Amino acid sequence: MGGFFYGKYTREQVEQANQADLEELLRRSGEKLLRSGKNFRLESDHSITVRGNRWYDYASAKGGFAVSFVRQHYGLPFTDAMKLLLGEAGAAPVPMARPRETVPPAFVLPKRNGEMRRAFGYLLNTRRLDRDVVSAFVRKGLLYEDAPYHNVVFLGVDEQGVPRHAQKRSTNSEGKALRLNAAGSDPAYSFHWVGTDNRLFVFEAPIDLLSYISLHQDDWQCHSYVALCGTAGHAIMKMLEVGKQIEDVALCLDNDKAGHMAAERLAEGLGGYSVTWDFPQGKDWNDDLRLQMEQVQETGGMTIGL
Repeated sequence: MGGFFYGKYTREQVEQANQADLEELLRRSGEKLLRSGKNFRLESDHSITVRGNRWYDYASAKGGFAVSFVRQHYGLPFTDAMKLLLGEAGAAPVPMARPRETVPPAFVLPKRNGEMRRAFGYLLNTRRLDRDVVSAFVRKGLLYEDAPYHNVVFLGVDEQGVPRHAQKRSTNSEGKALRLNAAGSDPAYSFHWVGTDNRLFVFEAPIDLLSYISLHQDDWQCHSYVALCGTAGHAIMKMLEVGKQIEDVALCLDNDKAGHMAAERLAEGLGGYSVTWDFPQGKDWNDDLRLQMEQVQETGGMTIGL
């Protein structure tokens, strides 16, 4: 189907540009990508995922193909976005995205290590989580150390206790280190705790969930908690489907622009529930926990250690 479309570009040229491989474009631009199941998440903005020529921003609930991504992410007008993707801006054209498998990969549970020394060291000493809280999740089989890399594995199980989701977190460093969902993970069953009362607390990451409980330990096992391993709402819907008694949902996301936008978006889909927003004082709940532990140390209080 010919004819002019958006100025000098034809419909066929726009369709060609929309097939550009966003993963390759971002790598050329120096952007670091983090594997997130079948997709890649931008290290600079965890709310944005790409896969081939498609993108989605969970914070704004918007997505599309290559041209719209370049216009939004790089702030370019349509003509400049087309030039970049088609190689008219002095660089080689961005190659077309390769066809992706439509059959989802089988879920493979990360291999367990024989001990948890590295995992406990990281969670208790580096992240300053409460020992009893961590031990409760270990006893439930929801947290372990993998082999041979000694990552912490945060496990999500279904209603029958069958593992359906696993996120691995490196114990080697802090900050933007490895966070990887195992292939085939079902986002509806991300890391969670099922309680008995009517309250559900929602977090972005497993470390945030455990940090919040470490800070608020009164009767914590009665409540339900879920870490979205991102900002998509699949796991919230599953928790509400399973926990018929839940009436109150507390959105405890990160205290940044992406977290605020995600909380607003998630709240819109929770009609019929009592929804509150509870943001940490720092960037995330682990920042709050570690600050509190530093203050305890300075005042001569008890410290956490192995």
